[in-house]
Amino acid sequence: MYWYFYLLIGVMLFSLLAQFLVRSRFSRYDQIHARSGYTGAQAARRVLDENGLAAISVERVSGTLSDHFSPREGVLRLSDSTYDSSSVSALGVSMHEVGHALQLRDRYPLNQFRSSLVPVANIGSMFGPYIALIGFFIPGNSGQTLINVGIMLFAAAVLFYIVTLPVEFNASRRALQMLGRTGILAPDEIPYARKVLSAAGLTYVAATSAAIINLLRLIMMSRSRRR
Repeated sequence: MYWYFYLLIGVMLFSLLAQFLVRSRFSRYDQIHARSGYTGAQAARRVLDENGLAAISVERVSGTLSDHFSPREGVLRLSDSTYDSSSVSALGVSMHEVGHALQLRDRYPLNQFRSSLVPVANIGSMFGPYIALIGFFIPGNSGQTLINVGIMLFAAAVLFYIVTLPVEFNASRRALQMLGRTGILAPDEIPYARKVLSAAGLTYVAATSAAIINLLRLIMMSRSRRR
């Protein structure tokens, strides 16, 4: 099982690096303001309206980097650090969330699949590992059944993490395309936004890697128990 600890340490270091890059790049390019003068909220409103999504409202939410799109409510929420800011960082983050709204409009297959996984993924993430661990303390087939159920539930959560990666990368690609096509960012400003969004993407890679490692650990423990 030593491999697990080495991998886990590696993922933890990678996660810390990803978080550092996100905050450092956001902070750096938050000091560079777009020449267009658009704020995050104004840019989001314009692009949503131009793409037939006027029904989606743009609201402010407290916090930093707490931006998100709620398809169920039809609301795009931008954090204080994004809503009124005209920085390259704010515009990149704002357009990333608009990218998710466009995925919903276009019925982007992976986004729909991810949405269908949400209920079981939430249950699997919260309870799957605990159910499996309880099973390890129960002898015989009853314990193994609990282990298998826990592993399957957690596997659904891991699948959600895996599917999230291309969904997030696609939203970032859409964001960069919209920023360039609309002129909200000038051509020489686009690479800065790309750096911010690329760093944000690494956090999803780190979270997915950690989930996969934990799933493999449960599977290996289950196999050892049956020997």
